[in-house]
Amino acid sequence: MIDDIRKDAEQRMGKSLDALKTELSKLRTGRAHPSILDHVKVEYYGQEVPLSQVAKIVAEDARSLTVSPWEKDMVSKIEKAIMTSDLGLNPMSAGMVIRVPMPPLTEERRRDLVKVVRHEGENAKVAIRNIRRDANGALKTLLKDKAISEDEERRAQDAIQKLTDKYVADVDAVLAAKEKELMEV
Repeated sequence: MIDDIRKDAEQRMGKSLDALKTELSKLRTGRAHPSILDHVKVEYYGQEVPLSQVAKIVAEDARSLTVSPWEKDMVSKIEKAIMTSDLGLNPMSAGMVIRVPMPPLTEERRRDLVKVVRHEGENAKVAIRNIRRDANGALKTLLKDKAISEDEERRAQDAIQKLTDKYVADVDAVLAAKEKELMEV
């Protein structure tokens, strides 16, 4: 029972860390990366679909992306979707290829992005602490039902605290790496 609670907590904490990494990958740094356009949706035969399902996205160099639609009539729709997204990008089409230049980030914008990164990190830490609280609550319930002894509960809580500390340290490491990446010119 105690192992199940610990494993469940560890699995959920891992998912919280993965969610943080996914959120941070959406933040635009100075470098062009295909995942920047992951959340852009394009209308395709009456449906809103992710851009990656209707075109090939390639990082041409450090400052530009190339979007190659599968169908010729999708060029204008893709261009419009990229323009209206919250990314602030201005795509340029050249026949069947859309080039998306990445404007350099200003110092002020970099600082704003660092604040966003820290906010996302704090949300991840809160999620991890909530998982710890749930696990400790489950242990207390087992103790109350006399399924485990007080010593077992204390040892299990210590193990869950160590797990929490490990994942909070992992979140801090991910945040430090992203902040460093953002502040590079």
